[in-house]
Amino acid sequence: MPAVPNTEPVPQRVAAIREQLAALEAYLDPDGLTRQVAELEGRMGAPGFWDDQEAAAKTSAEHARATRKLETWQALERDVDDLDAMIELAEEDPELAGELDEQLASAEDRLGALEEERLFSGRYDAGDALVTINAGAGGTDAQDWAEMVLRMMMRWAERRGFAVELLEASPGEEAGIKSATFRAEGENAYGLFGAERGVHRLVRLSPFDSANRRQTSFAGVEVAPVVDEVGDVEIDDDDLQIDTYRASGAGGQHVNKTDSAVRITHRPSGIVVQCQNERSQSANKDTAMKMLRAKLLELEERKRAEEIAREKGEAQDVNFGSQIRSYVLHPYTMVKDHRTSFEMGDAQRVLDGDLDGFVRAELLRQAQGAASP
Repeated sequence: MPAVPNTEPVPQRVAAIREQLAALEAYLDPDGLTRQVAELEGRMGAPGFWDDQEAAAKTSAEHARATRKLETWQALERDVDDLDAMIELAEEDPELAGELDEQLASAEDRLGALEEERLFSGRYDAGDALVTINAGAGGTDAQDWAEMVLRMMMRWAERRGFAVELLEASPGEEAGIKSATFRAEGENAYGLFGAERGVHRLVRLSPFDSANRRQTSFAGVEVAPVVDEVGDVEIDDDDLQIDTYRASGAGGQHVNKTDSAVRITHRPSGIVVQCQNERSQSANKDTAMKMLRAKLLELEERKRAEEIAREKGEAQDVNFGSQIRSYVLHPYTMVKDHRTSFEMGDAQRVLDGDLDGFVRAELLRQAQGAASP
């Protein structure tokens, strides 16, 4: 993903890199990471390790994360140690200045990625995310905007290297979608997508208005953690209303002949989930129940955050109703986050999935807020 060029003088950039590296060393604890990797490898090599498939998979994933973090640190440390020699060579041969700039930019990017990991402290931040987009006020324009937000979010997830699975999409009457839910699977997916929770506002000339007037549309983004452990959320079967219906969209003749799609309503909370992407009704029901557990868990997390905010006497901006960002396509182009004031003039680049700057700025804001007394 292209980054904004750093125009600071080389000595200042190198000093900043070394300072950030030293701060990260205390956080990462490379020696501790080395011991952790060795201990996990010992467990993975023990007899009968794969007898418990679920536990083995978790240990393997933990080993992969720790190994990746350690190897990233080791490579970064080596490259930073080589910077002094690179600077000397570039002073003697100006043609190497470009190579030096690439080395500095690479170090800065990798430091930023490691720094980002410090911002995830929530219980479920490291896990997968369930992302739901709902069309808000604005009629057909809002449904079209909701589909644009869905595309933007899924493209960003893919660019981050996440596996993305669309679980359900309800089409709009004329265009776009009324709602859609997808799962983003990958390291820190929930922690990252949490920064996108809220209302996204679009201002543009309406393509659905014969007079081509300016229209303001809204789309809401909800994010919930994917929970595999059933014990994390208890659900009473008597509280559920389960309906089946005929799946719509692509899928061939099968979806037209069977009521394979499942909609589950949780009566006490009013939460509704649905799934239609699986081929069988039972598979759709299993997926929908996982979605329901995730949304109930997110509801509890949100209530807890609101309670903490009340105790601290803070403004409560933790609910889904808060407008977080405006995307202006007319009379000028600008995307601005109202929480952090981070902005980009290239709106199309943002709509194509370049959300890293917005997400990082919001995660830093949240971390600073959590750290303040």
